[in-house]
Amino acid sequence: MPQSRSRLSCAPGRRASIALCRVVTAALCAVVAPEAHGQAVTTPPATTATSSQVTSPKEQFGFAIGDDYQLATYEQLTAYWRRLDEQSDRMSVVDIGKTAEGRSQWMAIITSPENHRKLERLKTIARRLALAEDVTTEAEARALAAEGTAVVWIDGGLHANETLGAQQLIETVYQLVSSSDEEVTRILDNVVVLAVHANPDGHDLVANWYLRERDPLKRSLDDLPRLYQKYAGHDNNRDSYMAALAETANMNRVLYREWFPQIMYNHHQTGPIGTVMFAPPFRDPFNYVYDPLIPTSLDLVGAAMHTRFVAEGKPGVTMRRGANYSTWWNGGLRTTVYFHNMIGLLTETIGNPTPIEIPFRPERQLPSNDLPFPIEPQTWHMRQSIEYSLTANRAVLDLAARYREQFLFNIWRMGRNAIDRGGRDTWTMYPRRLQKLQAAQGGAETPRGARGLAGNAPRALFDTVLRDPALRDPRGYVLSADQPDFPTAIVFVNALIRAGVTVHRATAPFAVQGRTYPTGSLVVKTAQAFRPHVLDMFEPQDHPDDFQYPGGPPIPPYDSAGWTLAFQMGVQADRVLEGFDGPFARVADELAIPAGRVSGAPTARAYVFAHETNQAFRAINRLLKAGDRVEWLPDGRFRVTATAATRARLTEIATATGVSFEAESGPAATAGQVLRSMRLALWDRYGGSMPSGWLRLVLEQFEFPYEVVYPPQLDAGALSARFDVLILPDGAIPESGGGGFGSRAPRSGNIPEEFRARIGAYSSATTLPQLRTFLEGGGTVLTIGSSTSLAQHLGLPVGNKLADAAGAPLPTDQYYVPGSILRVKVDTTHPLAHGLRADTDVYFDNSPVFTLPSDAQARGLTAIAWFDGPAPLRSGWAWGQAKLDGGIAIAEARVGSGRLVLFGPEITFRAQPHGTFKFLFNGIMRGAAR
Repeated sequence: MPQSRSRLSCAPGRRASIALCRVVTAALCAVVAPEAHGQAVTTPPATTATSSQVTSPKEQFGFAIGDDYQLATYEQLTAYWRRLDEQSDRMSVVDIGKTAEGRSQWMAIITSPENHRKLERLKTIARRLALAEDVTTEAEARALAAEGTAVVWIDGGLHANETLGAQQLIETVYQLVSSSDEEVTRILDNVVVLAVHANPDGHDLVANWYLRERDPLKRSLDDLPRLYQKYAGHDNNRDSYMAALAETANMNRVLYREWFPQIMYNHHQTGPIGTVMFAPPFRDPFNYVYDPLIPTSLDLVGAAMHTRFVAEGKPGVTMRRGANYSTWWNGGLRTTVYFHNMIGLLTETIGNPTPIEIPFRPERQLPSNDLPFPIEPQTWHMRQSIEYSLTANRAVLDLAARYREQFLFNIWRMGRNAIDRGGRDTWTMYPRRLQKLQAAQGGAETPRGARGLAGNAPRALFDTVLRDPALRDPRGYVLSADQPDFPTAIVFVNALIRAGVTVHRATAPFAVQGRTYPTGSLVVKTAQAFRPHVLDMFEPQDHPDDFQYPGGPPIPPYDSAGWTLAFQMGVQADRVLEGFDGPFARVADELAIPAGRVSGAPTARAYVFAHETNQAFRAINRLLKAGDRVEWLPDGRFRVTATAATRARLTEIATATGVSFEAESGPAATAGQVLRSMRLALWDRYGGSMPSGWLRLVLEQFEFPYEVVYPPQLDAGALSARFDVLILPDGAIPESGGGGFGSRAPRSGNIPEEFRARIGAYSSATTLPQLRTFLEGGGTVLTIGSSTSLAQHLGLPVGNKLADAAGAPLPTDQYYVPGSILRVKVDTTHPLAHGLRADTDVYFDNSPVFTLPSDAQARGLTAIAWFDGPAPLRSGWAWGQAKLDGGIAIAEARVGSGRLVLFGPEITFRAQPHGTFKFLFNGIMRGAAR
């Protein structure tokens, strides 16, 4: 029977810190601490009472999980989980979708047999409490919480070369289905555990790579030949709000549309040097838009984890400033959940199937609040890391079991808070607003790195500055169906839907704030449980000035500082500050792009279509593949010459892409450049480049044919015979000859034959001459990010805007712009910028910014996009941004008969900034045009 249901002492919507002492006391009572003195003492959790009917990992695999030099593959995990599913009534295995390479992605659902019999009811309770829309009273919420069970997500394997994650998942599942001790029984009675494998493709790649050596002593995880996720590699943990990857879409569906766990635990490696593990709580800053119950709940769960580690004699677990992990950024598997009122946990743990050493780091030997129980330097085995992972999992599950009602109630409380805030006037506090208040107060500028504002301020300033009606949070957003690139707005909204956001579509024209919107326009209201995520996707992020000390260098964010997806995608969304309604129908699932039209006389000799939509390039690629003649007209439009089969083909393409085609009437328009079938090359390297991988995904999404080329192929020359366009993404070209990302090569000679042709690196001696020959012969090279340094390699007169008088990069205490969104001015008359707006938002991550000489045009250099003012920041953090003013963001250089294009900003970053894709697409099409 379920245990008595205790409640944490936190009032609705209030901080939960009062409960910490109760949780710590419970954890301390659960385990007795042995004498450790910094030496790890392996104290296995109480799992001695087991079911003899359940196969152990050693019986299944021939080795125990965590044994030195051993890894279970994903194929073996699959067979094992299926066997456990047959043997145990505590477990059911679910295929949550296919991976990028076509494997089944498995999730094990583990709970008591009684709970399995009412699983759909428990799932319904979790969904109703999380969405909070039809549970309107506290009494009803508490009744549902009393009936339900906590839902806890535990995953593994996301970063496949962090092999501990998937292996601990195997052991965790086994222990939960086999043990009959009191704690496991309590967990099973009160918790539904979702054990999710996050990256099956990578697991098989990495495990098989490690095991390919018959001699265990020669086994190594080094020198993987390709990315361990087909497109993204390590960046598969940067996709959670976009869900462009198959595996992310599968997991988002479980998290935000099916199960709604109150706690999700994301296992990673590796721990900070000189420790075993990083575990919550996290360092500041946390994001200002989510509920305050999130950071306090992280403290709560983190306290239970750290207390259990100490009580079990497991030293070496750090927190807070012990590592750089924060809760600011949205986009990771464990961070996006914060914006959905869920408690997201991250641990980073050392470990390797080959034994390793914990090095002696003197600064890690002194206990502190960030590292209360240091560990001595020692040899470390994978099984020890497994034990630490089990302790962490047990701490989380035990806490969820003991206080399941309160976790269920709190997710409802946060959801109701969000609905309430979305239905009335609210203001979110941001650092720049406080700076504005200080200016209104007439105070001096706050020193860099100082926290907060000194002294009291008149209450009137709070009312006039911080409660300015114009600064209210929106009640909702309207995406008009008549915007130039509505198909991209559909892609944006589908990302919201995959993240569980409620979206409505207008069934008739309506008016809001004096503007009339057509039928089919999309509406996203903020009065919904996932309001924090809605705000985060539409509103700019305002990262605080975060420095190591007043006047000191900046502390780098864990990931991006600003990422507003609506800005990245170039979506036009109107902010609505008052309550509104209209003829709106709730959208049930992802939307199809509305079909375009084919209009005009069926006997037309040609059809024209607009350049403004990204989908126009899908249309062009389909037309070229079918053998149609397509021209790029001087005014930016495209024209396709009609044949007997053209109109039917255009009707099919219009339905798929939303592109509308209009029959050309009257005299023939001015002739344009004829587009040819692509001969496109994309650089990559041995081991795989993440920017190149994301580009592969973008090219495939828009149906561009391409060939991947590696450094040896570039060095071989004769590029013009095979290609018209070469893309060099960020990292392909080092800042100076040799070195850089492009030079990474395997350290082992034992590389399979199929991968040896990929081994190599850019060099000024062998690669540069071939690139010069390709350009001078009429080829086009498109460079992005750091690869724009090719201009300097070629000796072109392109300068660095962000260098001092001696040519050295500006120091970070003068200029620092981590991943953020900036606005540039664009010359839309230039073919590279056709279809874009004169003011365009770009993703910028300390990206190159150029200067051109005064006689640039005469020397074949053209500025296409530039910073036009001292404050280009749109979202994120831009310290010293005035130094960008007048700098060139995008430029083109003539080299012989060819073109070198320099894209400083990350125009295809993680397949997210659809608003700048046209820069790349135009560059490709123009390079293939004649």
